Amino acid sequence: MCHLYNNNKKMSLRCLMLVIICVVFITTEAVSGEDVNVFGEVGGTVSFRPARIDPSVSSIIWKHRSSTGSVVKAIEWDADDGVTIPNPRFKGITTLDKKTGEITITKLNFEHSGLYTIDINSKEQEQRFTLEVLARVPKPEIKIEKTEMKPNAVYLKCEYRETIIWKNSAGETLKGSPHTPKGELITAEKKGNPDVFYTCTLKNAVSESTSDPVYERDLFEVLHVCTRP
Repeated sequence: MCHLYNNNKKMSLRCLMLVIICVVFITTEAVSGEDVNVFGEVGGTVSFRPARIDPSVSSIIWKHRSSTGSVVKAIEWDADDGVTIPNPRFKGITTLDKKTGEITITKLNFEHSGLYTIDINSKEQEQRFTLEVLARVPKPEIKIEKTEMKPNAVYLKCEYRETIIWKNSAGETLKGSPHTPKGELITAEKKGNPDVFYTCTLKNAVSESTSDPVYERDLFEVLHVCTRP
């Protein structure tokens, strides 16, 4: 324990430096040992690596734990035998950078989702990577629901499970309401401008896609009444 006394500035300075060193050490360890979330797209490529690696590394093993709990070696390397990829799930699509420990997986599919850990010199590292492989979002389609209760308003629906972003022709983001069983809806009120439009954008961690615009002129059609002479 350090006791700080006003009459001993040198002791105070030593204690202060000791406290700073301890704080920096703890913070660095927390960062290097944290879990990292990684997202990849079906058919795409993903790479991740440990925060640091021993320059005198003699062996590296990346392991993959699936959602069912099964653990396999994704790729391994040692100074004597070189690189081996024992599991067919990763064969032909996985590479390893021996200097940085970085693993790269191409042609991703849903089976590659899961927890990845790395052993360096036969010791499992604290840092872990959780990979989630996602499909590209589809192009959304806005559905229109008219109501007799509100002749100057319609409901616009975007029925998807991804994150939904509504916008109007002014570029404003509109707040949607939850729609059962999935998606969101907004209420579009008649503005008197046929060129006003609305779009729905779907977004996930790897992609986004926007619908075709829906114009006011198509939402509130003018009814023409024909009469016989």
